[in-house]
Amino acid sequence: THNLFNSMAAGISANIAGIRKECIREALKDFKGVEHRLEKVARVRGVDYINDSKATNVNSCWYALQSMKTKTVLILGGKDKGNDYSEIAGLVKCSGLIFLGLHNEKLHDFFDGFGLPIADVQSMKDAVDAAYQMAKKGETVLPSPCCASFDLFRSYEDRGDQFKECVRNL
Repeated sequence: THNLFNSMAAGISANIAGIRKECIREALKDFKGVEHRLEKVARVRGVDYINDSKATNVNSCWYALQSMKTKTVLILGGKDKGNDYSEIAGLVKCSGLIFLGLHNEKLHDFFDGFGLPIADVQSMKDAVDAAYQMAKKGETVLPSPCCASFDLFRSYEDRGDQFKECVRNL
């Protein structure tokens, strides 16, 4: 859904800028999305692993969760930017939560009452290993952290690259 919205906005903007509709249509026809934003990584044991490390705020995570068609093991956490997690509460139809960060107290304060299995981890390898244990066939593992990456990673790209490497090593 987020790609559809973004494509529509890009198409309207390009049209206003005078670009012909045929050119816009051609450009959007084979658009695959961007790295680290709902990027399909692999299917392992019937579980889909999708990299959404670029979701460094709650609104981006909202769009990611809205796009999920299966139960999801959600990996979230990092350097909190004053997040209000209530914005995604209604979309957390997850089979488990993995809190990846040095300070997960705020995540626990909000999500512990959901009654979901929770794992606290401080490395991407541990996050992927925990997700591998939690997720069942037909589900999705989604790091959509809602937070900046700077507590454990150099950048959201580094966080996403580590996720992809760990998944490929399962």
